[in-house]
Amino acid sequence: MEEIDIYLDTAKEMMDAAIQHTKDEFSKIRAGKAMPSMLDGIEVEYYGSMTPLNQVAGVTTPDARTISVKPWEKGMLQEIERAIINSNLGFNPQNDGEQIRINIPPLTEERRLHLMKQVKAEAEKGKVSIRNARKETNDSLKKLDGVSEDLIKNAEDEVQQLTDTYTGKIDTLVEAKEKDIMTV
Repeated sequence: MEEIDIYLDTAKEMMDAAIQHTKDEFSKIRAGKAMPSMLDGIEVEYYGSMTPLNQVAGVTTPDARTISVKPWEKGMLQEIERAIINSNLGFNPQNDGEQIRINIPPLTEERRLHLMKQVKAEAEKGKVSIRNARKETNDSLKKLDGVSEDLIKNAEDEVQQLTDTYTGKIDTLVEAKEKDIMTV
């Protein structure tokens, strides 16, 4: 019985990780408002190693449509600007010699629909991770020796309930993100 609980806990942890990863990916999908987290995936070369942008510069949002990036070292301006341009986020940074400003344009209907496709793709990846956790757990349960078939069947039912719950959580995240993106 204790072995079964360990497998169920492991499945829950894997599903929690899938939810957290999906939330992280959703936070990178911009919804029209400027947020420092939009630049979280960007890394710049800093003394020969790739370093996250927020470790070489202060990233702030002075207003709802602007992101300001002020490097700790002035010499990093060009490198940061290049990294933002090469990030394929669709931003057009303006370098004033002291800091970099990024104006976030309002979203067009076409762009909103494109972002929703991204959200749904990320959600599907999250659901696939949850289903993979279910499959791994069920496979492990079937390999247990000396455990009755009834206990294994009950554990598999419990894993399915976890799967349904976590899939529902992803659907809730999608609804919230859709509301965020589609609100003009």
